[in-house]
Amino acid sequence: MTASPGLRCATLRDVELGRFGVWTTYQAIGEQNAGEAASLVQELGFGTFWLGGSPRLPTVRPLLEGGERLAVATGIVNVWAYDPADLAREYAELSPAYGDRLLVGIGIGHPEATSDYTRPLASTRTFLDGLDDATPPLPRDRRCLAALGPKMLDLCAERSRGTLSYFVPVEHTRSARERLGPAALIATELACVVDTNPESARAAARRYATLYLGLRNYTANLRRFGFGDQDIADGGSDRLIDAIVPHGSADEIAEVVQAHLDAGADHVCLQPVGTHDIPRPQWAALAAALHSGQ
Repeated sequence: MTASPGLRCATLRDVELGRFGVWTTYQAIGEQNAGEAASLVQELGFGTFWLGGSPRLPTVRPLLEGGERLAVATGIVNVWAYDPADLAREYAELSPAYGDRLLVGIGIGHPEATSDYTRPLASTRTFLDGLDDATPPLPRDRRCLAALGPKMLDLCAERSRGTLSYFVPVEHTRSARERLGPAALIATELACVVDTNPESARAAARRYATLYLGLRNYTANLRRFGFGDQDIADGGSDRLIDAIVPHGSADEIAEVVQAHLDAGADHVCLQPVGTHDIPRPQWAALAAALHSGQ
């Protein structure tokens, strides 16, 4: 895999995300294994460990301790689960020791998750106002926002370092870069299945995709990029599954990573699915493929 001409490293002042990261949750790897997982991710040459599953911010401490050079990002802390003053305070407690390696990913979640879900754009603005008004505030350049639609993307550039996108095709990355211009961070999550058997790989991808194909914010975004009801129904068409959750060898998945980078992503975080515990073989294979072209 060759590097995009002129591609810059995704940098947040002193927080260097690198070009590649991994994405997982404590539900998948076990919180007790956080330090071991972070150390492995750093050893393999990934720049950032993304912790999903709507974590509380203090739970990233073992990851920061496990990889002394590794950036750690949340993907995402949920607006509905937090008071902004509490999040700013928790960041301030971690910042003296780890601020140059900690990025706070923030998101509104999806309407099916909470009965409080109303006016997502206005609610996110209000939450960000709370972060700015806290003592001390959570700095703009130490946060990014999950975004799919155009208005939320605009808010990312206006009020944070940039955007974290999830469950998106390459076309979304290209559209986001065209909308946001060259300065904003675009970090793209890419779920994948490291499996060269198309039948078993697509089955694993569909098991993962089922949740998201039942959530309105994700399906609305897919429709914006040319996927219709037949693509979304029954676990997803092959066309949709292959675009959103690529499968194959690590080298083949690395080609999709490169497509996101070519489309304007600064950073791609990979989430192997269909795995159990710490996915050591998958992380190692992906790292080797991603770094072979550098």
